[in-house]
Amino acid sequence: MRERQSDIADFVESGTILVEYGAGAGVKTELVLAGLRNPQGYVPIDIADAFLAETSKRIASRFPSLWVRPIERDFLDVFELPFEGSGGGRTGFFPGSTMGNLNTIEAKTLLRQMGRHLGDDGRAIIGVDLQKSVDTLLRAYDDSAGVTAAFNLNLLERINTELGGDFRLEQFKHVARWNEIEQAVEMHLVSLCDQRVTLCGHTFHFRTSETIHTESSRKYTAESFERLARSGGWRVAEAWQDAGGLFGLFGLIRY
Repeated sequence: MRERQSDIADFVESGTILVEYGAGAGVKTELVLAGLRNPQGYVPIDIADAFLAETSKRIASRFPSLWVRPIERDFLDVFELPFEGSGGGRTGFFPGSTMGNLNTIEAKTLLRQMGRHLGDDGRAIIGVDLQKSVDTLLRAYDDSAGVTAAFNLNLLERINTELGGDFRLEQFKHVARWNEIEQAVEMHLVSLCDQRVTLCGHTFHFRTSETIHTESSRKYTAESFERLARSGGWRVAEAWQDAGGLFGLFGLIRY
């Protein structure tokens, strides 16, 4: 993002309104906004209201000439943007690699929603994790420090804490797998024994080695992402990669 800041500014029209889907902490957003020419507004969309408020406040403080209008929604929901366009049009922003967590139907839904929100003259900047060796991917999703394992197992902890479940975390193990057909890394929680879990008045039986599939992270090539973009009504106008070819950032326009 830092290396391509000027290229991104050239791609985005002056005076744009930046609409970010799944804004989160908005760290990458600051880099983009700092490089844009006379941006008019920023619309962060996120389901986490407290996070959304904090991000909106920080962005508004750093860019005082920018109006900021947060929207608390799941970005896959159907909703309207509560404002009119500007002379510089609208630019969608979906950085990171969250696109890889969406299945094909969800990804197309988001792309079409962005098209509806941003209009025929709209532009979009989308990041994806590019395909690389399976060994590299599996080491990233099952790191030796156990960070990803702890992250995955925390889902069960949250179920216990927030929904009254009785999962025993020591009876599950984190596993990362490569799905060749889906071109995705899958994260699973594998039951280490035959066991029974109760949750919300229901009982769930797990056999030894049965898994809970918690996440998929699809990896793209430039070609496969371009096909996805076209299926959602966009075409790739710009493509930027890091020096190692590990990550891709794509500038899209409507067609």
